[in-house]
Amino acid sequence: MPSSLPPSRRALLAGAALSLAPALARAQGAPSGTPAQRAPAQGAPGAAEARPLIAAPATTRIKPEPAPETPVWTFDGKAGGPAAPPVLRIKRGEAVRLRLENKTERPLSLHWHGVRNRNAMDGVGGVTQSPVAPGASFLYEFTPPDAGTFLIRPLVVGGSSEPAGRGLSGMLVVEETKPPVVDRDVPLLLQDWRLEADGTLAGFGQVAFAASAGRLGNALTVNGRPTPETIEAAPGTRLRLRLANACNARATRIRFDGLKAWVAAVDGQPTDTFEPLRATLPFQPGTRYDILLDVPAASDPAGSVVALIGQGMPLARIVPKGEPVAARPPVAPIGENTLLPPEIKLQNAFRRDIAIAGGAVFDKAKPEAAPVFTGDPTRIWTLNGAAGRAENPPLFSVKRNTAVVLALTNTTAFPQSLHLHGHVFRLLHPLDDGWEPYWLDTFQLLEGRTARIAFLADNPGRWLLSATALERFDTGLWGWFDVT
Repeated sequence: MPSSLPPSRRALLAGAALSLAPALARAQGAPSGTPAQRAPAQGAPGAAEARPLIAAPATTRIKPEPAPETPVWTFDGKAGGPAAPPVLRIKRGEAVRLRLENKTERPLSLHWHGVRNRNAMDGVGGVTQSPVAPGASFLYEFTPPDAGTFLIRPLVVGGSSEPAGRGLSGMLVVEETKPPVVDRDVPLLLQDWRLEADGTLAGFGQVAFAASAGRLGNALTVNGRPTPETIEAAPGTRLRLRLANACNARATRIRFDGLKAWVAAVDGQPTDTFEPLRATLPFQPGTRYDILLDVPAASDPAGSVVALIGQGMPLARIVPKGEPVAARPPVAPIGENTLLPPEIKLQNAFRRDIAIAGGAVFDKAKPEAAPVFTGDPTRIWTLNGAAGRAENPPLFSVKRNTAVVLALTNTTAFPQSLHLHGHVFRLLHPLDDGWEPYWLDTFQLLEGRTARIAFLADNPGRWLLSATALERFDTGLWGWFDVT
């Protein structure tokens, strides 16, 4: 498994420069990279009416013919093919007002991954809300405090893997009040699918998957279509790529071949622009990057965004086409989210150690054998000895505006991708002598390692620390903390 801890800026720089009705438009419904339709401005006609978002069965083509189309679940499957995930675009300061209508056969709730949301709108079925039963609906209504790129993921205690594995994912784009000048803004949402030979989805609920690497697919899509996504643009065109990993469990690394890429935001939060070391970035479930790049010259080969799986799998091809455009100004930072704390004072921080345990184990005498799990299939993973349950006591409780430092230790045999709900954090240096220069809400902790994260607990409510590999979440790898 690849290491997906966010690379330190020092390492990255080594040898290189470091109440409205939202319109759920799909960038896939137009030529690749065409901006999605934006929700109407606050106070526009019809702003008081919630837009329906219908989750329902459909079919789509993932395997080539003569294989039949694959039965999936989709949100309002229309333009771009029935599996095309929705892309919701709003401006910072505008509200999301969206009614989820559940026409599937399983309970649902939608987590707005990365949004520092109101607790009642965080979308964890069984914790922050009751799951939306088949045939029922739920109104999501909130105003994201930050601009950025965020995910829409199903998240129901004990029942998240299946709706995500059947295709229910999307992207929320909150545009800056003064966005950077780019020619095209392109969402690229990665999903993977575990298919049988006949194109149908493999069954869900396998303990062997949940207890080890998770449900790894054997087919990839970007924006609901088989990879690679092709983006044609005139040489010199400046693109903003919004890369988001909505896979159930697939952690990988992505590389930019034939492209000079600059990272402008990590997990939706702006950072000083930097070129990734060796043009490569870690990319675990839940992670997002905003990338700025210029389309290569017509004389150059097409550039590619490649997932480092096997010999490499292209996710997107950037193809120069047409007459060159005038040179764009140098890449610059895209600004900052001013509501984030300017610093986190660690001297008097509340500190808690959290140990991740459980999962399958390897037989040291048979290193080539598959890992084995023999325990309770509903309580495969634990935090501080307890599998995730809403009735559990909190991992910790703090007063609002308390600085918190968590020492997270991975005692399992597998890397763990973790997500902090309702907040963003800094990854601390090992000796607490500084932190990485970007905000995160998701990171990967390698097996046998300890990492420390620091955040300001400024958002009241019951919040989760949870696995982003959804089979692990479903089988216990989460806990909650209380901010009062």
